[in-house]
Parts: sequence; structure tokens; C-alpha cells
Amino acid sequence: MSIMKPTRKLLFLLCPMLVLGFIYYSSGKLHLHVWGQKPDKSSPQINDSAVAMTVRTAQARGRDKAKEPASPPKKAKEPVVETLNTVGQVVGPAYDKQGFLLTLDGKLSQELIYKYGNLSEGACKPGYVAAKMTAIYPKFTKPAPMFLDKNFKRLGKVSVYSPPFGFKTQERVIDIILTATKNYGLGTELDSLSCKRCIIVGNGGILANKSLGSQIDEYDVVVRLNEAPVNGFQKDVGSKTTIRITYPEGAIQKPERYEKDSLFVFSAFKPQDFRWLRQMVFKEKLRTEGFWKSVAHHVPKDPSDMRILNPYFIQEAAFQFIGLPLNNGIMGRGNIPTLGTVAITMALHNCDEVAVAGFGYDMNTPHAPLHYYETVKMSAIKESWTHNISKEKEFLRKLVKAKVITDMTNGI
Repeated sequence: MSIMKPTRKLLFLLCPMLVLGFIYYSSGKLHLHVWGQKPDKSSPQINDSAVAMTVRTAQARGRDKAKEPASPPKKAKEPVVETLNTVGQVVGPAYDKQGFLLTLDGKLSQELIYKYGNLSEGACKPGYVAAKMTAIYPKFTKPAPMFLDKNFKRLGKVSVYSPPFGFKTQERVIDIILTATKNYGLGTELDSLSCKRCIIVGNGGILANKSLGSQIDEYDVVVRLNEAPVNGFQKDVGSKTTIRITYPEGAIQKPERYEKDSLFVFSAFKPQDFRWLRQMVFKEKLRTEGFWKSVAHHVPKDPSDMRILNPYFIQEAAFQFIGLPLNNGIMGRGNIPTLGTVAITMALHNCDEVAVAGFGYDMNTPHAPLHYYETVKMSAIKESWTHNISKEKEFLRKLVKAKVITDMTNGI
């Protein structure tokens, strides 16, 4: 018994030391492995459409400021939203399913501030719309002719679709029409401008009593739609008309109401529309079958003042910008953009600055006037089966929020 006592004492001393050693070693191993929170494998992965977060830290902002050169960099990007995955890694800018940035603030990039900073107030800013549009929608490509010309068959994107999204099956009649019109631009004076300011004047009742007429007339190109009148409404809508875009059922039916110094721009929505245009150009006997309402019997314009709108703008607005159903490339329920949005799309490609006035359908006021020139109520737009007003408004709001276009009547 006396021999065992020292052994017990030794064991009694060794046990606590072993325990303390194990704890110390384990804590070291834990420290090595637990460097950050592991992602929960049971939680879903965050993809490109995840919640957007700006990932600039105060330290990064400090470094950026310290490295900022005296003159603006050659390539300055618009502020973008970046996404974080579950482990905190930067994935990239966040876009919606149509390809637009999710966060739109309208701020100018350093490059644009430098480019336009020395211009006087109100001066036209060359390339402004294209630059802003590309910043929020990287897929945007500027080249897209406003009107069809004799080389129209080379336009691959629209050659495979029938009207309204293209001109398939209508090549022959278009060739015939273009031999008579012979002109394919806005005119020598406007085509020679190095910078064009355009305004699309919508027909909305919101234009009434705004007294915007003089401001509208200051633009280089004033675009009007369908049969919207000017006479009697000059104070609110202006007196200048550069082009009037329309289709058979929307065209002015009284010859005396046509402006003498404007271009008649035709937009086709169905094959028989091209036949109607040919009859107007060559003063042929009108055939009225195939239209959903009465059409103009005579257009008091010389062929040289008539143009065919590039159908690419209908296609791009519908499928790329708004996200309407393709429906195999055939006009169907809810897949046709309004003519106003088509005109805006045209301007994005062909103007340096774009403004709109008279746009916006307020469904919360069904008894408000739909148009500035008649008593039809707002509720009538709900009866349209070809348009999707809510989705179209989403697209237009993106343009306004990002300051790609200016909404003079604040209806969008």
C-alpha cells in the first residue's frame, strides 16, 4: 500500500495536465478551421437575380479616392449593383430578366460629366441617349435606320418576321413603294445635324392645360402620332410637326388636317397595311377589306414626303425591352407595343436627346380623358387586347428613372 501512494499522486498530477493539453490543442485546431461562417448546404444558392447589394466598403472608397487621377479616366463605368453569394463573394452586376440594371439612379458617369461639363445650359449633348441606354442595358446597339431604304433586305433581324415585327412576304410591294418615295431620311437639314434633340408628343389627356407648346416647338424633331390634332391645341401641344407616325386605321381621314411641312411615316401592323400604303402612294382605288375600322381614303402627300418606319423598332420594343410574348412572331393578344413606345424606341437609336410629353395611362382615374382632344375616358384603354399597358409602363419608367429620356408631363 505504501508503494502505490506515490503512483496515485503521479497519476493525479498527470490527468489535469493531459486534459489541459487536449483543450489547448483542440482550440488551436478550431481556430485554424473556423475562419468564416460556412454556408448552410441546406439553404438555396443565390443566383444572378438575387437581392442586389452595393459592395463598396469605406476602405475601398478611400483607396479609390486616393488613386483618382487629375483628369477623368478614359473609360468610366456607370455605377452598377453587384450581388453577393452566400460566402460573400462578388458575383457581378444585377440585371432583370430583360437585361436592365436592377438599380437605376440616373447619375452621370465621370466620362459623361467630363464630356458634357463645358456645354452651355440647354445645348444638345451628342451621344447622350445612346451612352445612358448602354449603361443600363448593355445589349443596346445604336445602329438602326429610322426608315426602310432600298437596301432594306439586308436587315436580317426583321427579314424573317411578318408584319408587324418584320416585312417577310412584303418585299415586292415595299420595293415598288420605295421606287416612288426615293427619299429615306428626315431631310437634308435635319440629317446634317451633328446633334438632334427629339420629342415624342403622345396623345394623353395629361397634356391638357400644361402650356408646353412653346417648349415642344424648340426641339429639332417633333414626332406626333396618328390623328392627334394640332390646330386649336397649340398652347399645350405646340405647332411644329416633323414626322407623324401612323397606320391605316389611325391615319388622319380629313385631307385638310394634314400638315404641309411634315413627313408621313407609315408603320405596318399587318400585311394588308402595305397594300393600303401602295394605294395611297400611287393614288389607286382603295380596297377596304381586312381593316378593323374605317381608314383614310386619301393621303395628301407627295411620295417624296412618305416614309416606311423600320419594323425593327416594334420587334425590339416588344420582345427585348418590354418582354411581351413572342407568339411565334405573330401579332396576338397582349404582344404589340403602343405606337408611342415604338416611337420612343426609334428615337433611342436616332436622336442624341429624347423627351416625351403626353404619356401615361392612370387606371386609378377611369373617368379622366384618355386623349387631350376628345372625351373618350381612360377606362377605354382596358378594352385593348393587343397591348399590355402595365408591362409597357414598367419599361418606360426605367428610361425615366435612369434619365435616358425626359418626361415633361410626369405621367410615366
